[in-house]
Formats: sequence, structure tokens, C-alpha cells
Amino acid sequence: MTMKPSNNIWIRRQQCPCGDWKCYVKYEGDDQTSVSSQLIKNETASTSSSSEAVFTPYVGQIFKSDDDAFEYYSNFARKNGFSIRKARSTESQNLGIYRRDFVCYRSGFNQPRKKANVEHPRDRKSVRCGCDAKLYLSKEIVDGVTQWYVSQFSNVHNHELLEDDQVRLLPAYRKIQEADQERILLLSKAGFPVNRIVKVLELEKGVQPGQLPFIEKDVRNFVRTCKKTVQENDALLTEKRENDTLELLEACKAMVERDGNFVYDYTTDENNKVENISWCYGDSVRAYTVYGDVVTFDTTYRSITYGLLLGVWFGIDNHGKPIFFGCVLLQDESSNSFAWALQTFLRFMRGRHPQTILTDIDSSLRDAIARELPNSKHVICLWHVLSKLSSWFSLPLGLQYEEFKAEFDLLCHLEGIEEFEHQWNLLVARFGLASDKHIALLFSYRTSWPLSYIRGYFLARSMTAEFSQSLDAFLKEILSGQTCLQLFFEQVGVAADLKNQRGEGVRYTYMKTCLPIEESSRSIFTPYAFNALQHEIVLSMQYATTEMANGSYLVRHYKKMDGEYLVIWIPQDEQIHCSCKEFEHSGILCRHCLRVLTVKNYFEIPEKYVLYRWRLESSLVPVEDQKAQCSSDECAQAFHSVAANLLTESLLTKDRFNHVHRELSRLLDHVREMPLSDEFSLNMAANNISESN
Repeated sequence: MTMKPSNNIWIRRQQCPCGDWKCYVKYEGDDQTSVSSQLIKNETASTSSSSEAVFTPYVGQIFKSDDDAFEYYSNFARKNGFSIRKARSTESQNLGIYRRDFVCYRSGFNQPRKKANVEHPRDRKSVRCGCDAKLYLSKEIVDGVTQWYVSQFSNVHNHELLEDDQVRLLPAYRKIQEADQERILLLSKAGFPVNRIVKVLELEKGVQPGQLPFIEKDVRNFVRTCKKTVQENDALLTEKRENDTLELLEACKAMVERDGNFVYDYTTDENNKVENISWCYGDSVRAYTVYGDVVTFDTTYRSITYGLLLGVWFGIDNHGKPIFFGCVLLQDESSNSFAWALQTFLRFMRGRHPQTILTDIDSSLRDAIARELPNSKHVICLWHVLSKLSSWFSLPLGLQYEEFKAEFDLLCHLEGIEEFEHQWNLLVARFGLASDKHIALLFSYRTSWPLSYIRGYFLARSMTAEFSQSLDAFLKEILSGQTCLQLFFEQVGVAADLKNQRGEGVRYTYMKTCLPIEESSRSIFTPYAFNALQHEIVLSMQYATTEMANGSYLVRHYKKMDGEYLVIWIPQDEQIHCSCKEFEHSGILCRHCLRVLTVKNYFEIPEKYVLYRWRLESSLVPVEDQKAQCSSDECAQAFHSVAANLLTESLLTKDRFNHVHRELSRLLDHVREMPLSDEFSLNMAANNISESN
């Protein structure tokens, strides 16, 4: 057996941050770690369901091939508590093989073998007892079509048939699927003994002990058989890794000649082989000067071909999209390796530390960040926490898991620290998780992931579900189908080049209120940032303000009388601060502050609360002409007028409404299918509207 190289050398890291070798992470919504076990379950289920439909064979039954007949008889045998094997086959010069004999696994008797010249030969007991159960096939050709028919069949056994939980342990049914073979070899190479490999597979598949489709003996035999092959493959793999890393290093050197701003660094081991390597592009350094306040360091992927850990540095731009900062490949996940990666990245970025760094849960990485970035806030990405919940709690909680997950999600978004810890204790007690190691792990990291603790950290909206999905899509794009490091390097270069990124076209952002503060903001913020601000402006109109003696304000929703926010207003410096800390968290003023500014007759947001990173002028990729917004306004006014009249007329009768709704739905589908033209002039559209008027 030889190990096949994977088409995609990158997979999700499966090591659980709790440090227990028996615990492996399966990410929700990610197929990398669960596909193999799901395939096994599906295959088992399909075998079981197919056997339910198998009837007793009979003389004269016809099959298209002898293989079909064998599969049919095998399914029948498994359902009835025995297994079969191929016995005699008869062949002629004209017809080839024209007879097949399938018999019960206990058919015949063991022939005495010549004893080996050993001192203590093994005396193996035979299972054969002369059972006469059989199915004989004969081949015939009818109208030029070959078919096989049952010429003899007997289902009389002279031995006891097995129950379902016993028949699955017969050698004929104990199969190690290819996905499990790769997993067994990987664990064996990592030094796991066979008994622990079996336990790990049981845990990963979520089955009870002894319920795998194979037994420990099969695993031991498989490992022993593959040992020599594994050693040969390891030697070839080591050579390939060395060659690939050297090619990657040469590619970095060549890139320096083409791009003077490209930077890279690497370390070597005691044999002068490339150990860790990191690189960064000139565009990334330029982007970091604008968007380097918040950095995401993604370390969720590693190479199954070389065992290298991939770390990618990202930021979030003024359109809410991921922007590439740098890349690193590490030999291991030690604190020292992460420290080198951090030091190198900061050197690439000319010593500028980010305000906040977002990572996955990893104790080694946390220690390295504490040493190398002491002044940066460290945040655990909430979606990394949520993606592990199923792997950690679905099995012990069973039917209670969905309820636990819903309450856990609410817990994550509580605003007060005291309330969080109180509700946490209630949650742990209610579901009986006081001794659970993962609950203890999450609580030890509580200062880094729940909103109540990190609400004052600046995250620039990088914890939204929208950004999480964009980041995941970005990663999968650069990792898909890259079978060697040089191709991966080239793909990263394409993704990092700002010239290859499409500029964020100025989407039409229509007004939702008549407030001047909204109109003035629309021409300053990017559409992404303006939509976030506009949402707060709209909601601010639902809040009442109560001025206090010191000039501050209590802001309360007109319906929700149980919660209020304190807004501190300092008119001398035009400073405004809210107890919700939304501006400190995202860089966008909250609804409470906006309400107070409206009360104070502000027609635009004070300059200090319009961050440069959210302005249109901070875009590194050219965007469309801002004058298009004016033409869009004219178009929008025309459409609003037509839509208002259409609504009025359609509501007069039910038939009118149904007709309008049907035609508009059809029109909308048609418009969505129309190709976009980059240069089609909105001015032309405006002219057409004016002519029709």
C-alpha cells in the first residue's frame, strides 16, 4: 500500500486546546474533520438498508454479473448470521469463466498442513465444519447479452448462526475504509499505541467502545503490514518537503528582485534545513499602515502533506472585507515558534503593534502574545468558540445540546461582567457541567471572548458573522487545490496584490430619515460603514433622553424601561462617551450618542468620531466616481414615485395586488440576471428619467 498525496494539502487543525490527546475538535459547518466518519456511517447505513431489501436467493435467479450475485448473497448472509467466500470457478477457452461457486465461510474442512520447522508451532483451530450452504452460478449468453443465473442453492447450515452484534465481527465484514486507514497511519506515526488509536477513532466517530466496523487486531495487523511502506513514504516525504521548502525560499528570493518592497525571513534547524518561513508583500505593508489597528491571526489550518502549521495575518478594510497582511509556515505549535512569527511580523510592519489581535484558542499562542505584544488586547474569535461546541458538548448533553447551545449564545452577548458570571454559574449547574474540562477551559479564557469582557476593546467590526464568512472564503480560495508550496506561494501573491482586487463600487445608499446628520455622513463614510451608522441613526429615534444635573444624559428605549445607558457629554471638547462602549468597540457611534447629538442640534458627526479607517478616502483600491451618487438620488426619487403609485393602485383589490406581486417578482428575477456594465452611465439613466417627465 502506498500513501496517496491529497489534492488539497491543507486541513483544519484537529488538536483540542484542552491538551487531552483523546479529545479532537470537529468544526461545525466544516467538512474537513467529519467527512470520513460520516461516510462510514452512511456506508454502514446503506449496507444495512440494502440488506433489508434482500430476499432469499432461488434457483433460476438472474444477475447481470457474478460480482452482483456475490454482493447479493453476501448481504443475504450478513442478514442471516453468517458470511460467504468464493470457492471453485470453472473456465473454458471459449466462454472464459462460466461457473462460480460461493459457499458458507464454514464450508469444507481444513487440510492438514506441513508443519513449519519451528520449535513451538501454533496450533490454530479451524472454523470449518463441513457446512453445505452454497450458491452456484452458471453463465449463459442470451441474444448476445451475458448473464448469470443461480443453478444450485442451499441454505441448510450445520452450525449455529450468529446474532447481529456478532456477525459484524466476522473477518469478511471487518473492513478498514481508506479514510480510517489514513487516520490510523497518521496516529501511528505520531507514536500512538494501537489501543489508543482505537479509542481515538471511537471518540471521533461518536460510537460506543467495540462498535467500530473493525477490531483492535485488524488495526494492529494493518499497522504492521504498512510499517515498511510508511517508513519508505516518510523518507520520500521528508525529501519532498525539503525540496518544496527550498523552492519556496528561492521563490521568495526571486520575488525580492521583482518587488523591492517584498520581505521575508526564515529559520533553519541544526541540519541547516529550512524550519520556519514567513513573508509579506509591499501592498500588505501599505495596507497595514491604514488598517493595522485590528489584526486577525488565523492558525486553524495545517498541511497534511508536510505537517506545517499555517498562520495568516488579516485585517478588515473600510468596506468590511479581509485584507491580507502576511503569511507564516511553522514546524510546530510551540510558544517559541509563535513568538518568532510575531517578532517577524512586527519587523515586517516596521515595529507598529496592533491595538487588538484576534486568534483561536491556543495556550502557546496566548503566552507568545503576552510576551511579544504586551500592550495589544488579545481576543479569542467568538466563531472559533462556537464552532467547537458541537464537538465538546453534543455527546455528553445529547438531546439537551440544542437548548444548551441557544443559552450559551445568549450568554456570549451579555453586556455586564457580573451578569455573565452569574448566568454562567446557572448554566453550568443546570446542565451538570461543573467537572467538564472544556467548561473549565472556556472559563479560564473568559477575559478574551465574551462580549461583557471585550466590549471596550477596539475590533473594527471584525467579530461580525459577515466578516467571519468572508475570511473563511478568502482562506479556502488560497488553499484550494494547492499541492505544493510554490503553487501556494503564487496563489497567496495573487490574493495579496491590491491590483487584482476589485474596487468596492459605490453602492447606492438611500436615506431612511430626514436627519441632516445622516445626509452629511453618507458622503464621508464607505457604504459598508455608512450602513452600520445608518442602522444606529434609525434606531436612535426610538430613544428618549433625560438630562442630568452634571450635563450627562440617561438614554432609554421608549418601550424597554428596564435598561438605560449613560451618555457623558463634554461640550468644551465635543466629547461624547456612552456606557455601551460601541464606539470604542467598532469605531461607529452608537444610537445613544447619536440621540444626544440630535438633541444638541448637531447636523453632522464631530470630526473626532469619524475614524479615518471608515472614510471613503482611506480606500487603497480606487472606487467609482462619487458623483454617481447624485445620479442615483435622481433615479431613486423617480422609482420611489412610481412605486408609491403602484402600491396605492394595487391595494384596491386582491386581484390587482396578486397581479402586481407576480409581475414584479418576474421583473426582479429578470433584472438580477442582466449583466452588469462597468461603464453604463447612471447619468444616462437620469437623462432618460428627465426626458420621460
